Amino acid sequence: MTIDAAPSFPSPRRRAGARKRRRLALLAVVGVVLAAATALILNAFSDTLVFFRTPSEIAARAEAPGARLRLGGLVKQGSVRHEGTTTHFVVTDMKSELPVTFTGLLPDLFREGQGVVTEGSVGQDGVFRADSVLAKHDENYMPKDVADRLKAQGEWRPETGGAAPK
Repeated sequence: MTIDAAPSFPSPRRRAGARKRRRLALLAVVGVVLAAATALILNAFSDTLVFFRTPSEIAARAEAPGARLRLGGLVKQGSVRHEGTTTHFVVTDMKSELPVTFTGLLPDLFREGQGVVTEGSVGQDGVFRADSVLAKHDENYMPKDVADRLKAQGEWRPETGGAAPK
């Protein structure tokens, strides 16, 4: 038996080129995986994100019915009406008003003329259906976002809403 030629090994240049291609392919795969993970995380956050709005902003924007948001403002004097466990009231920012319906137990400190933040969605009929209601919890508190927006609109009344926000 004769040996015709010595076994051929790839040149060092070929081996280096193959390694670079493998490394590049690995980086491309890692980049695609990271992009997919980022997209999934951002999608999950957007599903749970709830925006804060005043009645004037909701009237101006025409929010999509069913979109989750937080409504903040003052409970209008003389607007609270109870029907069993359902409470109907109006939230105002002194420029616009929005009727609210809430079924459940209200916080003990919920009352007319005080700051309130409700979370829920606006229905087809224009009524905000709240599934949670937060009321001020001491004499010197109003949600900062609500107080800031009332101050910006020139409607801040510390005698009804507590101390001015910092």
